[in-house]
Amino acid sequence: MLLHILTATEEPELSSRLCEFLTRKDTVVESLREPRDFWKDLGQKTCDLILVSRALVTNQALDRIQDLRTSSDIPAIVVLTEFEDEKDRAELVAAGCEAILKVDIPFAKLGRAVRAIVERRGKAAANVVSIPQQQTYAQITDFVAESDAMRRFLKPLPRIAASSSSILILGETGVGKERLAHVLHAESPRSDGPFVAVHCGALPESLLESELFGHEQGAFTGATKARRGCFELAHQGTLFLDEIGEMPLHLQSKLLRVLENKEIRRIGGEKLITVDARVLAATNRNLEEEVSDGQFRRDLYYRLNVVSLTMPPLRDRVGDIPDLIDSYVEHLAPRIGCQISGVSQDALEALCAYSWPGNVRELINVLERAMLLCESDVITTDDLPAAVSGHEGLPIRELSVDPEVFPEELAQKPLKEARSEVLEQFERGYLTRLLTAANGRVGEAANRAGIDSRTLFDKMKHYGLDKRNFKA
Repeated sequence: MLLHILTATEEPELSSRLCEFLTRKDTVVESLREPRDFWKDLGQKTCDLILVSRALVTNQALDRIQDLRTSSDIPAIVVLTEFEDEKDRAELVAAGCEAILKVDIPFAKLGRAVRAIVERRGKAAANVVSIPQQQTYAQITDFVAESDAMRRFLKPLPRIAASSSSILILGETGVGKERLAHVLHAESPRSDGPFVAVHCGALPESLLESELFGHEQGAFTGATKARRGCFELAHQGTLFLDEIGEMPLHLQSKLLRVLENKEIRRIGGEKLITVDARVLAATNRNLEEEVSDGQFRRDLYYRLNVVSLTMPPLRDRVGDIPDLIDSYVEHLAPRIGCQISGVSQDALEALCAYSWPGNVRELINVLERAMLLCESDVITTDDLPAAVSGHEGLPIRELSVDPEVFPEELAQKPLKEARSEVLEQFERGYLTRLLTAANGRVGEAANRAGIDSRTLFDKMKHYGLDKRNFKA
């Protein structure tokens, strides 16, 4: 994360010298134009530390500092004073000032003091900005790789992780693209830095820009205080842009400039901020097609695609499924609170024979459901969903109000659960048939269904359907 320091002093020469000395590649230093008013905006400023002259710390300012002490993101305040006074020092510390230093302190010593203060507050700062902490155990060898497809995929990863190049991670929904991004970060020279993830499709366009680049106070309605963006939070670490294919075109242009110039400008801001973050991007879309359709910038595609990694779908990793099952059953058991020793041979064969359109994510969900329903210590085919076990039951068209004909399996479930299962079976089958007839053309399938393409994309994502699988 970039370190932001504000200086508030009435001596322009001192302010200039402080800025010159403290500015580093990981530090942004700003001198307040109206230093006497610094305390008024203290709650709206986004910074880590303020260096302020003792003459500017009035009783009113002390009251303001004391009021803000309950806020965990208040910057550290270091007071520069000309005279040593134990009583005054005690009063300043009691009000919430972090340190009191002589104004004539050697700059080298001042720099060490500033760094020590920031490091002490580092853990609290990380909690405030909610930077996800990197899992220390994440490593390439964590991936199950009994299948040839996975072994081939993992072979070049150590060299790729050690580089500083941008990486484009491709693959179907649920294959584990974000987990791979965590591993690439953990195996890289940036592993001690932050790992910040942004889902580009989960936020409205206006919020996504602020999330990425940050904003200044008053930049738009509701911007009551300045805020760092994810590029700043990921400084000297890794920024993971999930579902990059859903990023709006005008933000793609801004992202390209950041990747090329290593500089950002907050919304409503004037100052360029230098950032150093490695960008990993992921998508389940075919970006080459998106480029051809004008939905994704060609120059950004080539800039991100320095190295591309296509994660194999689970249907191409059948040899990994038994070990994956053992791993996830062991992981889920204590969380669910059940004693499951494994799966029966019939259940294992059914799990290996299933096509897994939702990939590893679907496998985890199926196992969790089976463990919740299992009445013994071994998962059987009775505990698996009908689509996985092969016991599909009656098609929707054969449902009848006749109690002798109506499927017993549905009758044993609560109304809401039974209705949801029937509707999901119908919708998935309907979309599969529609996409097959349209040869994978989403626009044509959406027209036939009477819905817009975005809605159809969302439904395809929910059911793990990929248009590439329906092309002749």
